[in-house]
Amino acid sequence: MLHPPHQSLQVAAVPPQRVPVQDRDQDAPWHTEAVCRRDEAGLFFAPSKEPTAARLSREEAAKRVCARCPVMVECREHALLQPEPYGVWGGLTAAERRVVLARRRRREVELQKSERAVAAAG
Repeated sequence: MLHPPHQSLQVAAVPPQRVPVQDRDQDAPWHTEAVCRRDEAGLFFAPSKEPTAARLSREEAAKRVCARCPVMVECREHALLQPEPYGVWGGLTAAERRVVLARRRRREVELQKSERAVAAAG
């Protein structure tokens, strides 16, 4: 089984208190509120040679955990900005994150083209 690249996110010694995101201490890292801190790390990271059906089932279970997480958006953005190459982060698999990143790159190229066209016309 592959070990998760960031095991510190999977600490389960003391369950974190649920604090609304807007009331959370801005100096505290986002992952202190992550629901996945209380779940099995294996749910979010694939074991080696995992059969496809088992992988899909595990990923769906991980996404259900993410769906109830108060810091899902922060987690997703972290995984996109790093970029995290493995696991389910912020409700997205590694493959889904690659698609999001490709779309963002295409959108950025299109915006740059539009800005150049406006500047040339103006």
